[in-house]
Amino acid sequence: STTPLNIRGSPILPKTGGWTAAFFIFGNEAAERMAYYGLSVNMVVFLFKVMHLPFAASANAVNAFLGISQASSVLGGFLADAYLGRYWAIALFATLYLLGLAALTLCATLPALVPAQDGCDKLLLLLGGCAKASPWQTGCLYAALYVTAFGAAGIRPCVSSFGADQFDDRDGNYKRRLDRFFNVFYLAVTVGAIAAFTVVVYIQMNHGWAAAFGTLALAMGASNALFFAGTPLYRHKAPGGSPLTRVAQVLVAAFRNRNADVTETGFVGLYEVAGPKSAIRGSGKLEHTDRMAWLDKAALMTPGDAPDPWRVCTVTQVEEVKILLRLVPVPACTVMLSVVLTEFLTLSVQQAYTLNTDLAALHLPVTCMPVFPCIAIFLVLALYYNTFAPIARRLTGHPHGASQLQRVGLGLFFSIVSVAWAGVFERYRRRYAVEHGYLGLFLTPMPGLSAYWLLIQYCLIGIAEVFCLVGLIEFLYQEAPDAMRSVGSAYAAVAGGLGCFFATALNNAVDAATGDVANGRPSWLAQNINVARFDYLYWLLAVLSTVNLAVFIYFAKIYKYR
Repeated sequence: STTPLNIRGSPILPKTGGWTAAFFIFGNEAAERMAYYGLSVNMVVFLFKVMHLPFAASANAVNAFLGISQASSVLGGFLADAYLGRYWAIALFATLYLLGLAALTLCATLPALVPAQDGCDKLLLLLGGCAKASPWQTGCLYAALYVTAFGAAGIRPCVSSFGADQFDDRDGNYKRRLDRFFNVFYLAVTVGAIAAFTVVVYIQMNHGWAAAFGTLALAMGASNALFFAGTPLYRHKAPGGSPLTRVAQVLVAAFRNRNADVTETGFVGLYEVAGPKSAIRGSGKLEHTDRMAWLDKAALMTPGDAPDPWRVCTVTQVEEVKILLRLVPVPACTVMLSVVLTEFLTLSVQQAYTLNTDLAALHLPVTCMPVFPCIAIFLVLALYYNTFAPIARRLTGHPHGASQLQRVGLGLFFSIVSVAWAGVFERYRRRYAVEHGYLGLFLTPMPGLSAYWLLIQYCLIGIAEVFCLVGLIEFLYQEAPDAMRSVGSAYAAVAGGLGCFFATALNNAVDAATGDVANGRPSWLAQNINVARFDYLYWLLAVLSTVNLAVFIYFAKIYKYR
């Protein structure tokens, strides 16, 4: 049932899969993340400066793009596991992503697709006096932006799983190779992000918006070509049919048998097909477990039962549902990390605008500041097996230094330290601005205070991201049912998307609760950062993250690996 196949559905040739095939796949993820982060950094500014949308509307549009591009992974994972297979899902959605980026490039290139720019200086832009974009101009831009977002639906959940499929799970070194694969995979993600925060920002500043968006489209096109070039080398897992249907069948059958007594003599036991193969295509058989016993009633069989999957399900099918439910708390606890990452992406850039970004003779643009967490991630991943793993191995006795859940927990801990330090530094930065006469000059850099103090929080959140997200992706792939691995991987992307939406909801709630315009009380998130209280928001995030870590530790302790 789990035998790897070639693209035609026939048995694979000997020299397929492995690291060679995986490297053809890495480029697709690197290009997607380059586009994702490139748009997250540049699109707010493009909507504000070129399309003349209010800053709040621009930020909300980009947050929606970030959320959709991650939350839509459920759709891509479902289609991959049910009908398309991971290869064709990547091929379809990567092409859609490329079309979206090409459309964005056209929107930035053609004068007819943007409002008139004549006479729109900085002051008029801040006052909202520039020519407004027409409904069809904003409609064209949003259509291109959200086509790009939906293009990520088949890339996020499938690329990591398809890359991991290239390794033989019957090999004695399988787990070690899989562990290294996910580290290298996230290294590719980081390379894409570094390119977005440096190369794309440089091109935008020196050659304009069309060139920047065009660069993203070219990178995506090149990665698609590389992906297709590796087609003869890939190992495929057959799609197993609709996972949602199988889940629904188990729930319906369990509900129908909810009043059944398993000790009654009329029942002959729990149903499973005979022979070594599972009834689910692309899946091996799963052994029965005692957890969530109420679901076992879906597999209760009497001598007269007809083979109706809506009345009697196999043990493997029931165990699939148990696994999916048991996995939920782990990615759910990483939503808080995604909230922190989303807040850092916007708040720390606003902080950087008030600080001195000169480093010796080098002047670094503010939009390049998010590159530092990526550099921290890159260094940690590069040094992981030579530094962290040997030390952790002595302490834990684990062959990889730490288990997947231990790494997730360590990442959540570092996120708390990062956001707590961010609150401490913001309190100092705000007091410095007040004491040195910069209270109203929130867009003016303060020469005496370096932006490189932000590197501490950037490096800490980078370390948090490495441990938490790499551990989570590996955990979900190994623990998910064989025929639902894309859906399992989609859990991580959905958690990221929910983090974007929750960050927006949190900001709206904080703004409404703390601001009082009538009485002259500014919000914690006032537009003037020197009047706002970002430090209070950071500490609120630290408290919420601490509670979240405690919840995660509880679920991690009771979780039993497959």
